[in-house]
Amino acid sequence: MNKIFATTVAAFISVSSFAQTVDEIVDKHIEAMGGAEKLKSVNTIVIDRSLSVQGMEIPSVSTLLVNKAVRAESTVMGNSMVQAYDGTSAWMIRPTMMGGTGEPQDMPANELKQLKGQLDPFGPLYNYKEKGNKVELVGTEKVEKKDNYHLKVTTADGDVIDQYIDAKTYLLTKTKASANGQEAEISFSDYKDVDGIKFAYTMDIVSQMGAIAFITNKIKINAPVDENTFKRPK
Repeated sequence: MNKIFATTVAAFISVSSFAQTVDEIVDKHIEAMGGAEKLKSVNTIVIDRSLSVQGMEIPSVSTLLVNKAVRAESTVMGNSMVQAYDGTSAWMIRPTMMGGTGEPQDMPANELKQLKGQLDPFGPLYNYKEKGNKVELVGTEKVEKKDNYHLKVTTADGDVIDQYIDAKTYLLTKTKASANGQEAEISFSDYKDVDGIKFAYTMDIVSQMGAIAFITNKIKINAPVDENTFKRPK
């Protein structure tokens, strides 16, 4: 009985230590980003970016009401491409040169799911328990020759996302996930401080569709945003 008791206690301590290790990594990650209270204070984010794809430079602006509404607008060869979600319904404008109508139309479900992912700008580790996400520590791996913690996140919806956290800075360096049946890998670099919050100004996405680089030009936090921005034009 003593051996059974000792084994049970040892197993409990081991599991508890592992859980604390995961939470410690997550807590340090949130702190490195700016801290939980600072992230909680963010209501709006406006990001001015440039997309580099197949030799083309495409300007893009994303406007976000955190956890409520989002609008992403790009300009392709003088044509405006829009994706928006107003908190209730989603719509988009796709230029005729890209197979669209050039007029507002309903957004397909698969594209809506990706767009809704932008409603949560600080990732699945932030407030992960409240969101119903599960986080596991897979181990330590090298990313660009640097030690990283490999965390496996299973969201409340059942999606699996692999997150790699730098073991020194505790900032996100890479994430892997599946979207529409395709694997995608995103690398994050060139972190800059914006009003006390760290943002990656460079994101490189590699998927079966090819490679895309996102270069951030400017970020505004808690700037006034007109909610009509997200409404579908009549």
